Amino acid sequence: MVSDLNQAGNDRCIFLDTETTGLEIREGHRIIEIAAVEMMNRRLTGRRFHEYIDPQRDIDPGAEAIHGITRQFLEGKPPFSKIVRSFCEFVSGTELIIHNAPFDIGFLNYELSLAGLNPLEDFSVKISDSLRLARELHPGQRNSLDALCKRYGVDNSSRSLHGALLDAELLAEVYLSMTRGQSNLVMDSLPPSKMVDQGLSSQLPEVIVLEVQAEELVLHQSQLEGIQKESHGKCVWLSNELTEEF
Repeated sequence: MVSDLNQAGNDRCIFLDTETTGLEIREGHRIIEIAAVEMMNRRLTGRRFHEYIDPQRDIDPGAEAIHGITRQFLEGKPPFSKIVRSFCEFVSGTELIIHNAPFDIGFLNYELSLAGLNPLEDFSVKISDSLRLARELHPGQRNSLDALCKRYGVDNSSRSLHGALLDAELLAEVYLSMTRGQSNLVMDSLPPSKMVDQGLSSQLPEVIVLEVQAEELVLHQSQLEGIQKESHGKCVWLSNELTEEF
């Protein structure tokens, strides 16, 4: 089901998640739930795509224990071929952000191929893996969605089971927290003239310049010569090459 479908803008991104009948595509497993939530200008718009799908096969007990979706519940739901066009329309021309993207992309491309369509990469302008980003930010730590919710203070108390829609919404909140400092980094890189234009000059601390005294220069030179002697001529501060470079 798609709500309030509008034309996408360049600042639009989609957080996406799926649930499946099992883990292995080569064993014929299929998607049974797909959800995508829209964000523009770092704000969730309330627009979303969400469908339960009849996989036309049984669900592995291990997978059912994770998401709680039964074969009986999916009876009468549309097959993927019935919802694929509206799904592609919703995600077309935008960035997709997915946690552990290779898993979901693999299943989605399998479903698209069964429907005789091109892979998802042909519909979206970019696919970003939030799990990869989390591992770069927090190496050596647990970076599951639950772990990230706890780390960033995102309320996931309603997540007793996995669900594509809830997980996509939680991922959007987590991603905002993980990338919150990017605007500050851009601001820090602005030259002073641009900061003045944006009314930021008042935030800059006063720069105090102290002139070096002659006796301080003598002491500094003496210290460097001592290092030069102890290092048998390997003091880099006295090398001609380094002096000329600076």
